[in-house]
Formats: sequence, structure tokens, C-alpha cells
Amino acid sequence: MAKIGIYGSSFDPVTNVHLWTASTIQHRCRLDKVIFLPCSNKRKDKQMQTADQHRWNMLQLAIQDNDKFTADNYEMKQNAWNISTYETLKYFKKKFINDTIYFIMGADLLIDIGKGKWGNSELLVKENKFIVMARDGIDMLKAISSSPILRNNDDGETFHLIDKGLAMEISSSYIREEFSLGGEPRYLLPEACYQYIKDHGLYQTEE
Repeated sequence: MAKIGIYGSSFDPVTNVHLWTASTIQHRCRLDKVIFLPCSNKRKDKQMQTADQHRWNMLQLAIQDNDKFTADNYEMKQNAWNISTYETLKYFKKKFINDTIYFIMGADLLIDIGKGKWGNSELLVKENKFIVMARDGIDMLKAISSSPILRNNDDGETFHLIDKGLAMEISSSYIREEFSLGGEPRYLLPEACYQYIKDHGLYQTEE
């Protein structure tokens, strides 16, 4: 039985921190595979800056040399009303029926789930397992204990908390801003992705 991590993000663009984070989690949690899950342009809660196809192409370039990494465009193919983490994890648990699925997320998202801000928040926690990355200023144990949704659906193995060494913060938005303002973020993302952005004129401010 394999252990598989689902790592969802906009990846707009994928950065070296995304890759480093996934690699660190894969190593520490002894995951057999990390699946990068780019979200769709159709999502109502996120505003994408780049077409799905460009983000997908850059992601493929970024992970091509790591046999522990793969990508899945499941959410990109869904209708807007059917996109939710709860439904996505149901899909992956059915696809990998004999394996253990973990949803990888930051502690800030843990708080949002605990407040019931995600669709089917209670069932999401009750039926799934999570790897939660530390975020500055967030006490993850307190977040769990102070939320009825989180604490009452935690069987002791629901949350794998990673509290040290994942504090690097180089965001995709920072890289987009650098490109748009004529900056040079070359070494903040994979070289192949940097060249792809240059070749396709992505993130440039329109005159």
C-alpha cells in the first residue's frame, strides 16, 4: 500500500519553493508519490493570471526529472460547480483505492476548514488525512483544539503536522510582480519554467 500526497495550488507559476516543499514532505513523511494538482481557472475563489494550459505546461517542465513527482489535471477538467477539495479527494481515493491519500496544505487553510469555510468541512476532515505545513504565527495544535470540526473528527492520525523547516516564503505572486515590473526572478523558479515564461511573454504588463 502506497502513501500518496496531493499537493494542490494555482502554480501560477510553479516555484522552487513549491518543489522544495514537496520534496521535503515526501522525504519526511515517507511518501511514495506527490501528485501536483493545479487548480482550475473556473474556480470562483481564486483569480488565475494565466491560462490552464500554460500552468500545466510549466508544471510538467518543473517535475519531469523527479520520479517521485507527478501531476494530475483532474480539477482543470471539472465544471465550476463540481470543484471542491472534498470531491477531489473522493476521486483520488477511488483512483488509488488500495493506497493512503494525504492532502498537503498550509496551517492557514487548516484554520479556514476549522471555521467551516470549505465545502463539506466536517466530512472533509472526518473522511480524510492531512499533512499540514507550519505557517508563521499559527499554532497548529491550538487551531485543532479550538475548532469543534477539527478536534471532534480527529482520530489521532488525521493530521500530520510539520512544524519545522518549512518557513521559506517566495510566492508565485512575487514572481509575477517581478516579471511584470521588469525584475529578474530567474533563480526563484525552475530554469525551464523561466524560459517558458520568457518565450510566451507571460506575466507582462500590457502597455
